[in-house]
Amino acid sequence: MKRGKKYLDAVKSFDKTAVYDTEDAIKLVKQTATAKFDETVEAHIRLGVDGRHADQQVRGAVVLPNGTGKNVRVLVFAKGDKLAEAEAAGADFFGGEELIPRIQNEGWFDYDVVVATPDMMGVVGRLGRILGPKGLMPNPKAGTVSMDVTKAVKEIKAGKVEYRLDKTNIIHVPIGKVSFTEDALKENFQTLMDAIIKARPSAAKGQYLRSVTLASTMGPGVKINTVKLG
Repeated sequence: MKRGKKYLDAVKSFDKTAVYDTEDAIKLVKQTATAKFDETVEAHIRLGVDGRHADQQVRGAVVLPNGTGKNVRVLVFAKGDKLAEAEAAGADFFGGEELIPRIQNEGWFDYDVVVATPDMMGVVGRLGRILGPKGLMPNPKAGTVSMDVTKAVKEIKAGKVEYRLDKTNIIHVPIGKVSFTEDALKENFQTLMDAIIKARPSAAKGQYLRSVTLASTMGPGVKINTVKLG
């Protein structure tokens, strides 16, 4: 992948092989973000687990205290009174079975998170092959399958993020925008790390936090000293 001059200059501005304390890493990420838009800051966390085993899965959700800086669009599958509840809570889209063909046949994906009440999961299950690969399938562990539609929608809008292992046992989570203050990014990052450390499976052996890297959308990765995290 060919990198631009700004990226290459940013890489030269610090030691990419070194590990940094959280505060210093956040400063470097902000300094090396040179794009003309407000870049997202992401945490990339490699864990010492094998996600192929059910007892070593790490998955959950946490509300970042300072939000993500993104306007998250929420679709709610519900029926009856729960539809009015979804609307009142601020859901962008809501409905029931009538939404299935729109997603299946028209490829409608104008939303970032899907919430469903438990009694709608039979219907939503038909979309598993479409929503699953996009990471949009509602899941009880992420709090996106719930009868408390108000709480689910409001938490997502407030900055709730889901964390889960990818196939290489790495978790990728946005923790805010480059325009956030260093303190806001640090607080969000610490909240995320506390949740992931707490979610350590009992079957996980050896070093749990293998590597933690922070990076902006277009910037280089900055490694964090995992010893001080947990």
